[in-house]
Amino acid sequence: MGIRRLNHAVLYVRDVARSVAFYRDVLGFQVTHQRPAAAFLRAADSDNDHDLGLFAVRSASTEPAGTAVGLYHLAWSVGTLPELAGFAEKLRAAGALVGSSDHVVSKSLYGKDPDGLEFEVSWFVPRDRVTREMSESLTIGRLDIAAEIARWGPDLVGAP
Repeated sequence: MGIRRLNHAVLYVRDVARSVAFYRDVLGFQVTHQRPAAAFLRAADSDNDHDLGLFAVRSASTEPAGTAVGLYHLAWSVGTLPELAGFAEKLRAAGALVGSSDHVVSKSLYGKDPDGLEFEVSWFVPRDRVTREMSESLTIGRLDIAAEIARWGPDLVGAP
């Protein structure tokens, strides 16, 4: 069981539209999903769902999450769903598991390190199994890892 690679970074920014324009126009990122206070972008040569998330900092007019510009979290990916389940157990035992989500194309755990820095550990549905409906979904649901293992199998290696 091990971390495969860094999957994406999420930043708190003052102005999502301004930041999208910068990462798109200067660095060649493509917008994959966008909401009023958040955007998800893919690097030009990436096969990742998204490499960068941009969330607006909280102000009088917006309500997403953070209160300061900077790093929100890093996300690492694992190879199989049983590996994800193993990390869920370890994080729970350490008192570090703070949440989990089913993002349709990915299954995610959220934890905090001893200094309170947040991170994500995810398994991604293999690209050849992702339908158009799945890739366009903005649904975030409750994660049931056992049900996902039953659906996808214990040996299916997720997208890198």
